[in-house]
Amino acid sequence: MRVLDAVVSASMLLALLLGTGCGHYRLGTGVDTDFKTLYVAPVENSAALPQGVALISTQIRDAFLRDGRLRLVNSAAEADATLSIRLTTYQRDVATVLPNDTGLARKFELSLSATATLTDNRAHRPLFANRPLAVRRQAYTDDPRAPNQFGQQRHSEYQALPLLAASLAESAVSAVLDRW
Repeated sequence: MRVLDAVVSASMLLALLLGTGCGHYRLGTGVDTDFKTLYVAPVENSAALPQGVALISTQIRDAFLRDGRLRLVNSAAEADATLSIRLTTYQRDVATVLPNDTGLARKFELSLSATATLTDNRAHRPLFANRPLAVRRQAYTDDPRAPNQFGQQRHSEYQALPLLAASLAESAVSAVLDRW
């Protein structure tokens, strides 16, 4: 009987100790911001990526909508805070070449850099300014020996741009909503 009492007591003590670890658990990220509404300004472009501005602006807004912690509004006047993003550089580097012809690229490393500024519209002060955001993706050409290799490169970059935009959008959400 003493063994049974000891096992029951030890089990209850263990359950009590393990149960207290979950006592303060909350679903979600637990990040509370000082602002509840956000205006995402149209992306500014200082990079050589004119076709990406509309796509990146849309991806950023969609990322905040999917996250759901802030309500997006249509103007800075309605918002508690404004997010401004400026594309700074877009770069394409050769990542892989054919072993027998190093002049023919098979894979490219695409890099997109931007800066983000979050402004508190109520206090008229920046919460952060020119925070760097950088993303990378790879783009593959189908056949580097094909007659229209440069067309394939442009096509592969065109296909990679939405992935770059989505990664940049997630970086923007993280910059705004994660604890800094």
